[in-house]
Amino acid sequence: MVALDFLRDELVEFLGLGALLELIRSGDYAALATWKGLTSALAPLVPLLLLIEVATAMFKRRFIEEGYGLTFLIYLANRAIGHLISIAAVGFCIGLLQPLAPFRVGFTWYGWIYGYLVWEFSHFVYHFFAHKVRLLWCLHSTHHAPRAMNLMVTNSHFFLESPYADFVRTSICMLAGLDPLLLFAIMFVDGTWGAFIHVGEGLFRRGRVRALELLVLAPMHHRVHHARNPLYMDTNFCNLLNVWDRLFGTYQNARADIAIEYGITRSMNPNSFVDVYFGEFAALWRDFRAAPGLHNKLLYLVMPPGWSHDGKHKTATAARREYLQNTAEA
Repeated sequence: MVALDFLRDELVEFLGLGALLELIRSGDYAALATWKGLTSALAPLVPLLLLIEVATAMFKRRFIEEGYGLTFLIYLANRAIGHLISIAAVGFCIGLLQPLAPFRVGFTWYGWIYGYLVWEFSHFVYHFFAHKVRLLWCLHSTHHAPRAMNLMVTNSHFFLESPYADFVRTSICMLAGLDPLLLFAIMFVDGTWGAFIHVGEGLFRRGRVRALELLVLAPMHHRVHHARNPLYMDTNFCNLLNVWDRLFGTYQNARADIAIEYGITRSMNPNSFVDVYFGEFAALWRDFRAAPGLHNKLLYLVMPPGWSHDGKHKTATAARREYLQNTAEA
């Protein structure tokens, strides 16, 4: 009975139904006019899309090919390990840094605009360094390992990545004066969109929202971000607003002549939980151990993935530069 209760609670949590069921039990539908009630009603949206996506993949006999099984296993592992750590990271940053903010911004129309720009900047910072610092890439690479894009990829993370991301994002937002309640509201909106942009081609083939793409990153842009093509790597770091990618020169549209190849450039077994979850740490350890001198060893921790002490770099920047040079000469 305890096991069945646990499975039921996990299923309700996974489907985002907890708060909605509580609302239905209470019968207080007037609460839908409040922020809490609205988020309760919208929480099951992405899980519902995931179920539709899985059903579509099974109907087309592509369920295994799309790689849902391994990402679901990673989701279960992270549920067991990382949830409390991430909550603690957010609480720690709020308690420590909120008093240091020079001003406080709350639930106003300009607060939402300012708050979302700050949040998107904080997300850009976390995400940029997750790609540009080798040790942080070890945390983030699990998310990029799948060879297909689908909504389950949203849950494919190394368990320590969420605490790192929340620490960076919450710290910046607190120092910028965001009220914690405004921050949590923005987190909900951004988390919902952040899940949606992982939708696969089987459910949303083109992945475009053309009327909004001057300001918004669509699923197509995030598919580009997950690509291992030289032109596409390390682009589109933002989540919803593309303002910071445009400002820092990391914005990239998909090109009709370059088909997206998902995954990471390291030779790996994308169907192995151990390789997907720990493979980058093993590769870093091999480079660290083989590097001559303490200085080079430490550089392997903080330089971008693909950096080499012998100057034969295979970083994303080097690969992009070589691709553009070859294209120009062709």
